[in-house]
Amino acid sequence: MTRSSTRRAPPMPLHVRPALLHLVLILLLAASAAAASSCAGRDDAAAIAAAFRHVRNFRPPRVRACQPVRELRLPSQNLTGALSWAALANLSALAALDLSGNALQGAIPGAFWRAPSLRAVDVSRNQLGGALRVERSPRLLSLNVSRNRFTGVEGVEALSGLVALDASANRIRAVPRGLRRLQRVQQLDLSGNAMQGRFPGDLPPLGRIRSLNVSYNKFSGVVDSGTVDKFGHSAFVHAGNASLVFSENSTAPPRRPSPSPPHGKSKNGGSGGTTESKTTTRSKRTKHLSVVAVAVSCGVVSLAMLLCLVRCVACGALRSRKKGGEGDEERKRKPQWGEKGIDEDEDEEEDAVVAAAKGASAAPVVLFERPLMQLTLADLAAATSGFGRESQLAERGGRSGAGYRAVLPGDLHVIVRVVDGGVAGLGEDDDPVAAATAFRELARLRHPNILPLLGYCIAGKEKLLLYEYMEKGDLHRWLHELPAGRPDMDDTGGGDAWEAAEDRRSVSDWPTRHRIALGVARGLAFLHQGWAGSGRAAPVVHGHLVPTNVLLGEDLEPRISDFGHPASAGGEHSPTPEGDVYAFGAVVLELVTGQAGWDEASVSWARGIIRDGKALDIVDPRLRDEAAAGPAEAAEREMVECLRVGYLCTAHSPDKRPTMQQVVGVLKDIRAAPGAQTQPA
Repeated sequence: MTRSSTRRAPPMPLHVRPALLHLVLILLLAASAAAASSCAGRDDAAAIAAAFRHVRNFRPPRVRACQPVRELRLPSQNLTGALSWAALANLSALAALDLSGNALQGAIPGAFWRAPSLRAVDVSRNQLGGALRVERSPRLLSLNVSRNRFTGVEGVEALSGLVALDASANRIRAVPRGLRRLQRVQQLDLSGNAMQGRFPGDLPPLGRIRSLNVSYNKFSGVVDSGTVDKFGHSAFVHAGNASLVFSENSTAPPRRPSPSPPHGKSKNGGSGGTTESKTTTRSKRTKHLSVVAVAVSCGVVSLAMLLCLVRCVACGALRSRKKGGEGDEERKRKPQWGEKGIDEDEDEEEDAVVAAAKGASAAPVVLFERPLMQLTLADLAAATSGFGRESQLAERGGRSGAGYRAVLPGDLHVIVRVVDGGVAGLGEDDDPVAAATAFRELARLRHPNILPLLGYCIAGKEKLLLYEYMEKGDLHRWLHELPAGRPDMDDTGGGDAWEAAEDRRSVSDWPTRHRIALGVARGLAFLHQGWAGSGRAAPVVHGHLVPTNVLLGEDLEPRISDFGHPASAGGEHSPTPEGDVYAFGAVVLELVTGQAGWDEASVSWARGIIRDGKALDIVDPRLRDEAAAGPAEAAEREMVECLRVGYLCTAHSPDKRPTMQQVVGVLKDIRAAPGAQTQPA
């Protein structure tokens, strides 16, 4: 080995070392930046905040930085509003979602189901609606959407791994297509939907299902005894129409055959079988005759007992009727068509309706537009669970009696309203003929901005009116109980009617609010023109125009409800058209300011601000934010002009208030909405 081969490499020049250190530093910074960007990509806290930005009462959960969220559980947190489901889909590690027991509204778009790790979703007991559209989510094992307002389920076959599905207590009228393709389902609850379909052909294979409930639907097909034995009778309570047939043995479990002795052996243990066979046959005949004799005896005794029971019941009924129902009345307060009890503190009005329904269940229901549909009060009772609490609407400040939601044949959704006091010029004690005449006159009031009377039922002294059910509720709910902004505006994957209406015509949008004000003005002007077809000159005065009496249709067109009280001659406190104008002015103030609860003091406060030229200061901030995205100056001018309309309508002197026909003209001049000139005044 030579000396030159053992020489060490020359040391690195000093001018090279800083360059190398600089390169190493750059690499470290790049790696750190990559890690930081990767962490930022998993910032699930920001995604959750975006998803709940329009939800009230939401408190963000504690999420550690750079730690993915695998479970999001917020049950019974009094959450109200519309969720941004597309933002939730960005939670790549989300496996379990529980939002049950809240008041969430809107639709669930298909984009939500793209979350790659979903295993269990529970959104039961909310106010979600529209069609539930599902996209491919093969990892989802459990889905609970019960007790909502869904009208259908689409794409369910994409949930190929689903094990448990609960879609009970919705408004799903047909079995979801593709449901029978779900081969792994073990728990299935479709009860309480009035759902139509074939049993069991439209359902997943029953052999794998362990728990099933199809009660309160409209299935057709055949239910064999083995299916009833497996799932129990409670799974098929009112499960179908007349086309759903139960096999002969479905009402009782099949009897198991008694074990026979082994072949070739007699009782004494010997072989052979001729004598044993004859003896067995003879004993069987004897037993058969004995069973027949016992059965006949039992039948005679049962018949005698039944006759005695019927006689006792008849005597008791006569005695109760003679005594005016005293003593037994409390025990018989349940309607005969339902099992729902009545609480002790329930309104006397509801008791009266139930009592009238018991005594006059055959009273006919008159439907003006469907004269061939033959219904009775008993049908209304059945459609409202015996006028029970579960179908009763929450009181929203109307003057009429209790209201009950009902679905009549032909998928006709109506509100059955109890007449409380006088209506349509009718006294409480007027005879049925006068009542029917008054209701027919009231039904002639037809206008796009008036809630039409669909029919009526007269049962003794009790009178019931049928109105169209408005799915979107009243103006107060939309102004104050839904979140600000446009719910689900970025969730374009759903595309159903609910989302389209929410996205394009939100009440937070100024053109929509102006259109609502104009529609209410048109409806009120129509009422003030006089009683249509009656020949009377007196106008129809509402007397109680408040946001809860302004209902919204599917296109958010307003419809005035709770009307039908003509102005009476004389009387210091009788309702007048001028009083309606004042009430309309208060509604306009509420529409533009977004503030609820207008009384004389708050009206005076707003009038002072408008009079001082500072009307823009009290405009709803949500409207101003919307206006900032477009021609803000024109929109703000229109808002101020509408506040001035409210100012004129709430003048202290009734003589200085404009007529509703004049108000319609002013509102049309403020903003020329498309198609407004074609609307009837």
